[in-house]
Amino acid sequence: MKCEVVAVGTELLLGQIVDTNSSWIGEQLALVGIDSHYQTKVGDNLDRMVEVLRHAVKRSDAVIVCGGLGPTQDDITREAIAEVMGVELVRDQSIVERIEAMFGGRGRVMPENNLLQADVPVGAVINPAMPGTAPGLICPLSGEDEGKIIYAVPGVPWEMEQMVTAGILPDLQTRAGITSVIRSRTLRTWGKSESGIAEELDDEIRRLDAAGTATIAFLASGWEGLKVRITAKAPSEAEVVAILDEEEQRVREIIGDVVFGLDDDTMESVVLELLRERGLTLALAESLTGGLISSRLTAHPGCSDVFRGAVVPYHRDLKQSVLGAPDVPAVSEEMVEAMAEGVCRLLDADVGIAVSGVAGPDPHEGLDPGALWIGIHLHGRSEAVNLTLPFDRERIRQFTCIMSLNLLRTRILET
Repeated sequence: MKCEVVAVGTELLLGQIVDTNSSWIGEQLALVGIDSHYQTKVGDNLDRMVEVLRHAVKRSDAVIVCGGLGPTQDDITREAIAEVMGVELVRDQSIVERIEAMFGGRGRVMPENNLLQADVPVGAVINPAMPGTAPGLICPLSGEDEGKIIYAVPGVPWEMEQMVTAGILPDLQTRAGITSVIRSRTLRTWGKSESGIAEELDDEIRRLDAAGTATIAFLASGWEGLKVRITAKAPSEAEVVAILDEEEQRVREIIGDVVFGLDDDTMESVVLELLRERGLTLALAESLTGGLISSRLTAHPGCSDVFRGAVVPYHRDLKQSVLGAPDVPAVSEEMVEAMAEGVCRLLDADVGIAVSGVAGPDPHEGLDPGALWIGIHLHGRSEAVNLTLPFDRERIRQFTCIMSLNLLRTRILET
């Protein structure tokens, strides 16, 4: 069973919107055992859309079209699919009523344009999930394309994801005759390169290839770290979980403590949980990152039980007057150690992180962009780590965030 993805929208071609939908759909198809060999982007032009869809149908069993189901003049995915099917569009009154009810529930009058969203190709059925005003379409083909199918989902990510999960993936699995259970588990890592981890796991990957029980894949995710994904297939949920448990343990033994979490874990969520388990509170002194670490931590509900707060002493004078740092260079070992201890004292926290550096693009106090110090105050002791990052301003700041939190993570685990 082969399924490809067609993303619709001139804004995608112009780079005004990044096509994250196709990558998400591709990942979900892989997780349920459906092959996907092609992904295409096409602008809001009927002739080109029809051409792309016909080509996709010719080489694949199923096509997921993403976008172009809105109420405006350039939303013509319905028309393109109808032309490929060789049928007319008809207005579905039940969809009209659902859209009217959605607007009514918000105390608004439905614009006439929204009626276009109720136009459905003859022979198509509506996706059971309809979180917004755009209905998803399940469109079986006939004639020489008998047995093939086109699915249409809106481009709004949260609407698309619900429709793919509820209405498309189960249908594809049924059509493909997939009865086995396919699951993946992602190990989140920080501290080693993709090539380094791949080299360490080379023998294990070869063993799995021969055994056929599971596979290992890598996904470099920038300042979010490297993801090592283990995928397994088995007749039952219990069996596939057992395979994943065993392989996870083998991978951890091989690559060591660079694994900081699983699946949806982030470095922030892991550090918050470690602090919570040990009854510790955290305070930050963010010069280089300007509150970025705080922002990432406070994105997690419930963080207030361990996160006391932060000081952003961006100007050198404030590091001294607010945090009690000595008269030393702003980017130095002595400075960040004093800042980490000072913010603990100021905000009554058990643990302190301090960062100070040169984000660029210009040098500062004789130091080139990327020069930085990270200070940690833990269990009454302070230490500092010196780094040089060869990146632009944004990446220097983002990498400093995760490196600071990872340093704290490793120090907590060592105690």
